[in-house]
Amino acid sequence: MNFTLHKSQITNRQSEITITGSKSESNRLLLLQALYPEFKLENVSNSDDSELMTKALASTEKVVDIHHAGTAMRFLTAYFSIQEGMETILTGSNRMKERPIKILVDALTDLGADISYEENEGFPPIRIKGKKLTKHRVSLKANVSSQYISALLLIASRLENGLELTLEGDITSVPYIKMTLSLLDEIGVENYFQNNKITVKPSIGNHEPKTLTVESDWSSASYYFSIVALCDVGTEITLSSYKENSLQGDSCLVDIYKHFGVSTVFKGNSMTLKKQDKKLELLTLNLKNAPDIAQTIAVTCFTLGISCDLTGLHTLKIKETDRLVALKTELEKLGGQVEITDKSLHLSAATNIKEMVSIATYNDHRMAMAFAPLALKTSIVIEDAMVVSKSYPTFWDDLESIGFQLTK
Repeated sequence: MNFTLHKSQITNRQSEITITGSKSESNRLLLLQALYPEFKLENVSNSDDSELMTKALASTEKVVDIHHAGTAMRFLTAYFSIQEGMETILTGSNRMKERPIKILVDALTDLGADISYEENEGFPPIRIKGKKLTKHRVSLKANVSSQYISALLLIASRLENGLELTLEGDITSVPYIKMTLSLLDEIGVENYFQNNKITVKPSIGNHEPKTLTVESDWSSASYYFSIVALCDVGTEITLSSYKENSLQGDSCLVDIYKHFGVSTVFKGNSMTLKKQDKKLELLTLNLKNAPDIAQTIAVTCFTLGISCDLTGLHTLKIKETDRLVALKTELEKLGGQVEITDKSLHLSAATNIKEMVSIATYNDHRMAMAFAPLALKTSIVIEDAMVVSKSYPTFWDDLESIGFQLTK
């Protein structure tokens, strides 16, 4: 279904939005809860990805289809590899079958896992025969997707001898690795991260029952940072539930969006974004620790008519779509000038934005949401708009509540 977003303005200068739990935290905690059923979870994400993760973890079927959910594919590959006596074929959408899984499969195989490819070498679907893993030392290149690393760390405490993971080279997405380790801390699993070696101790017994609350999703908050950046001075949007000292890497939004005149004030479990007067200049950022907000930042810069140089984007090519190519294609349809490499994007300052351009979303929820704030400056069409359900099902309703005008 395509949505037309008519040129809009924020009608309530002091809006409030409640955003569901972080998809990243939810999926990690859901897997840990499957390994340690004594824990209860609150504020779990209502995203498609988290619902698919929940369903897959409870499945007794031989074939588990996780559709477009890349995080679930990686985490579940590790999870099913230690389910003794259980055989699972893990599959997904056509795009998922193009997304590499070999690095993780090789690491698990080095630990003793029994995993084979059903179709193309190095890609899903995969056949996993669960077994006890007794080996505990493995190495990975440090610049791979942090989800491969987190997948290993999440099952590590249930391995007979724990895990010693050595990361070779410059580490990508450190905040996501630290998020995983912090959640292990929270449930009482002993771990250490020194230099390029991560050690997780085995924790075979049960833990004290406790309830864990998932913080709201910072990636979802990024679209409101963008909206406030495009609004008049004095516009405020309050979001909940957020922590000033967040585990989520995308919380770097607070510092990045100061560049656009967006201040952030924390009070209780909420944060208020407020537009202030600010001279806009070229933005240069290395986003290797927060690649998921690259699309939002690029669209913000384009809409405000400023240049940006974004680097550290090498993982974007293996997301729901090749996000670098998708960004270039859609921004140029709007009148932008974009240059990309396999790990960077340069946007020249735009002087004009074309009207009623139809934005393709490529089965990628972040393409739909990142381009939505453009409606504060011009009317646009978002193709396959309900793709947002992958991470933020109520996104369009929340935009309407603050003044966006949509025709569905």
